[in-house]
Amino acid sequence: MASPSPSPASPRNVSSEGNGPSSCLRLRRLLFMCATDDRADHPSPTTSTSLDSPRAFVSSRWANKEAKLLNHASFERHPYRRNADRKGVAPSLLMTREQEESRFILIRFDCLTSTGPAFSQEPPTMLHYQQQLGFERRSPSGEFDAPSPSPTRTTIRQAMSPGLSQRGTFARFSSSTPPAETHSSTTQNEHFTYSPSPMNKSAPEEIPPHTPTCDYTQPEEEWYHEGLLDPIWEQQQKKTFTAWCNSHLRKVETSIDVIEEDFRDGLKLMLLLEVISGEPLEAPERGRMIIHKVANINKALSFIESKGVKLVCIGAKEIADGNVKITLGLIWMVILRFAIQEISVGELSAKDGLLLWCQRKTASYHNVSIQDFHNSWRDGLAFCALIHRHRPDLLNYNALSRDDPLHNLNLAFDIAEKYLDIPRMLDPELMVHSPDERATMTYVSSYYHYFLGMHKAETAANRICRVLNVNRENEQFMEDYDTMASELVAWIRRWQPWLENRPENDTLAIVKSKLNQFRHYRREEKPPRIAEKGQLETLFNTLQTKLRLSNRPAFLPKEGHLIKDINYAWEDLEHAETGFEEWVLAEIKRLETLEHLAEKFRRKCATHEEWARGKVEMLQSEDWRTARVDGIKALKKRHEAFESDLGSHQDRVEQIAAIAKELTNLRYPEIGPIQATCNSICQQWDQIGMEAEERHHRLDEMERVAERLDGLHLDFAKQAAPFSNWLDGAREDLADIVLVHKMSEVEELLKAHEQFKATIAGAGHQYQALQALENELAHLVEKHHLNAELKSNPYTDISMADVARKWTDVKALTPKRDHKLQEEYNRQRNNERLTKLFAEKANVVAPWLEQHLDRVVAIGLSPAGSLESAVRDLRQIQTDAHNFKSSLDEIERINQEMQENYVYEHKGTRFSMETLRVGYETLLTSINKTISEIENQILMRDSKGIKEEQINEYRSSFNHFDKDRVGLDEEQLKSCLISVGYNIRNGPDGDEDMHRILNLLDPNRFGRVPFDAFLDFMTRETADMDTVEQMIDSFRILAGGKDHITVEELRNELPPEQAEYCIRKMDQFHLADGFDYVAFAKTLYN
Repeated sequence: MASPSPSPASPRNVSSEGNGPSSCLRLRRLLFMCATDDRADHPSPTTSTSLDSPRAFVSSRWANKEAKLLNHASFERHPYRRNADRKGVAPSLLMTREQEESRFILIRFDCLTSTGPAFSQEPPTMLHYQQQLGFERRSPSGEFDAPSPSPTRTTIRQAMSPGLSQRGTFARFSSSTPPAETHSSTTQNEHFTYSPSPMNKSAPEEIPPHTPTCDYTQPEEEWYHEGLLDPIWEQQQKKTFTAWCNSHLRKVETSIDVIEEDFRDGLKLMLLLEVISGEPLEAPERGRMIIHKVANINKALSFIESKGVKLVCIGAKEIADGNVKITLGLIWMVILRFAIQEISVGELSAKDGLLLWCQRKTASYHNVSIQDFHNSWRDGLAFCALIHRHRPDLLNYNALSRDDPLHNLNLAFDIAEKYLDIPRMLDPELMVHSPDERATMTYVSSYYHYFLGMHKAETAANRICRVLNVNRENEQFMEDYDTMASELVAWIRRWQPWLENRPENDTLAIVKSKLNQFRHYRREEKPPRIAEKGQLETLFNTLQTKLRLSNRPAFLPKEGHLIKDINYAWEDLEHAETGFEEWVLAEIKRLETLEHLAEKFRRKCATHEEWARGKVEMLQSEDWRTARVDGIKALKKRHEAFESDLGSHQDRVEQIAAIAKELTNLRYPEIGPIQATCNSICQQWDQIGMEAEERHHRLDEMERVAERLDGLHLDFAKQAAPFSNWLDGAREDLADIVLVHKMSEVEELLKAHEQFKATIAGAGHQYQALQALENELAHLVEKHHLNAELKSNPYTDISMADVARKWTDVKALTPKRDHKLQEEYNRQRNNERLTKLFAEKANVVAPWLEQHLDRVVAIGLSPAGSLESAVRDLRQIQTDAHNFKSSLDEIERINQEMQENYVYEHKGTRFSMETLRVGYETLLTSINKTISEIENQILMRDSKGIKEEQINEYRSSFNHFDKDRVGLDEEQLKSCLISVGYNIRNGPDGDEDMHRILNLLDPNRFGRVPFDAFLDFMTRETADMDTVEQMIDSFRILAGGKDHITVEELRNELPPEQAEYCIRKMDQFHLADGFDYVAFAKTLYN
């Protein structure tokens, strides 16, 4: 019963008995063969016209007629043409295009055999040929009958039920498996046999004229119709192809035993194609009938054709029938397409490429000359050379001999099977005597793919190691940066509070101790930290450059450890340092002034206490009760002298109070005792005043009894009291501490002292006058034999002895005062010398620093020569700067000596010591920073392959727009990019471009883009860099295509250090026992 016509979407639907479009082509080839073999007048010497010979001839008249009709039918291109009368073609010969192409195979037409009848009477009709080729009669609609496939679909693995395949593991096949010789389709009175020719013999046999053989791997015009497959070569191919198929099928836990039998249902064939292509095929048919098998095989053949393979003479029916030759031909086409065609060496590919690869790999090995894929491999040395070329540890090639081919072949095959996971596809005995080219190519292609995969694994491992090394180095840089930044910030935080702590109640000793600590900080603590700060900036710039070069995100330190944060903290520290230095020097000056005032207060208090001692008791005395009138008068006169003395002491008391008030206002640390003493003196002074006033009233009352008055004593008292007061003041002035800070102050003191010495002569006359009064009084007492007690002056307590002692003190203190003032004068002259020396050296050092700083800046902006020469120039400047440090130390010593002498002004120069320090530190910092920038440019040039001319061009454009030399802002960066040819779109798109670029060049939002970041961006636009996708692909190669990688795979493929690093850093995969290398690769780049 006829089945429905085949659907256009199913070009390979055929009936179980071979009906289908390809039968037309079979018929077409049959007639072509008959037509070309019809040489009745000129028979071939190698053929026979006998009807029972292997080759039968059909009359050329019949063949031409039938071929003519067939050509009309076969070139009708419309698949549904039903016009039976068009071009005179019979309806029985019309067929669809699908039927025409589905069974395009080579036919060996044995018209007459010993078992079949001969065409002895009438030539066969076209219908007869159709029936012999598997066509059925047309249905009433005019189409050939063909059964439709089952609509039920399933997967290939589900279709391969245990009943269909009981072999789930890789099987070893013996070369003794008897190959099927032919496959025949026999009808009642004809016998058709089709078979491929012997495959690639080393020397093809001589083909008789007009009897072409068929090779289904060759184009249509090169087919030959002669020759069965040689049994030995067939045996080799079956063994090799079976092993090759099993090497792929074992990946899905299945295998084949007999290649022509196990592919008959099409399921394992489809599974094999899925494995080797990595692409899913259509769902297979579920049934086990021949129609389902043919449908599955057709799907496999359609897939092969979709990959650009032209399947000539290979049909699904022959595969389903177990035709060994057609099956081997199909597998060979698969091997060619999926194992050999993709091989590319130089400009050659496929077979020639594989041959060239073998020649290159074995070119240096003696006794190996590979010219083909059969004879060149007989002695086994070529196989051993390939193994030794890639794995020299597996065999000793020099110990092999070409005289022992079996040993060489067995050795190569055993090593490949044991160590390279390449199954034994060839028999050494057959290889020695009759090697098959296709089997050899198949086996050698396994070597090629294994060693190529090994090279890919090494490349992937090297890439991973390189990226991991870069990542670990960057992590170490980050740890070093955090450590250095933490230590520097901690040091700043430790010293800044100390510098900012400026109490107001410290003593002079404590403040001087702080000055010594500050000098220790300046000499010992700060210089190493300055170097650390420069190293930290260099480390940060180097790290950022390395991160950009390795396509990593910019390093963002933790809060407070950014370079700008450290710079701000450093600026705060230097501000606190400057303020502390100004404060401590001013505080020392203030406290020394206060100490001078306190000492002056104590001397005046001592003088006052000496004067006031006994005054209250004297004023409270009641001696007037027992005194005579002359005594009272004497007491009154004495009291008048006391009141005169009291008035002269009023200034001293006021000075004591004023000094105490000034000390209080100036926050003298030990003001308590001062105020207590001042209060005591004031209270005492008030009491003396009241007591004196009271005594004066009492003496007035007793004035009538006090008439005796010794004018001499009175004159002495009146003259001695102011003179004695003057002597006290002179002693105080002469004993005063000399504390000056300028030469003019010393000169003023010298002038005042000279003026004082000019008054000494007048004081001497006054002293002589007092001495004359004392001498006259003594003379009168002695002359008139008066009581010696009368020598005492009743009007004053000042004796001539007191005046003489004070006068002696003044004369002794005067030269001492001269000496002190002269010493101070000499000290001020030395200070002026130091000031002048400092100015001379500062005026030399400062221009040197400015000149070299300008030179460093000029080199950084535009190096005159190569980048390496610029680094050498900077290194030389750095060496000169270190050698010049001695000059700066000399100025530092002079400045310290000036400070010890309390000289704080720098006359004759505009450069202070702080300015010179900052200039020298700025020079060192600029040198280190410029060296770091240029070395980063060298690193980018070498790693990116950029030329120095391009770097200079970028620098020239950058400097043109960087007017203020602090980096480019957004507008300047946009103009600079446009100037070097970078495409910035207009409008909002251009704003997005600039936003993306700024995120790359200024990730920390400083608002300025430095030159090294700009250079790195321009080089990255044209350089190929490692990406996260490359890392993932590299790990996938090591993992054998899995989405996770195991510990064993990491340790087998990577060096121990790198493997342990990955194991420590990777996360566990959630679906299997392994690690998630995809997430790990992404963390390396994010």
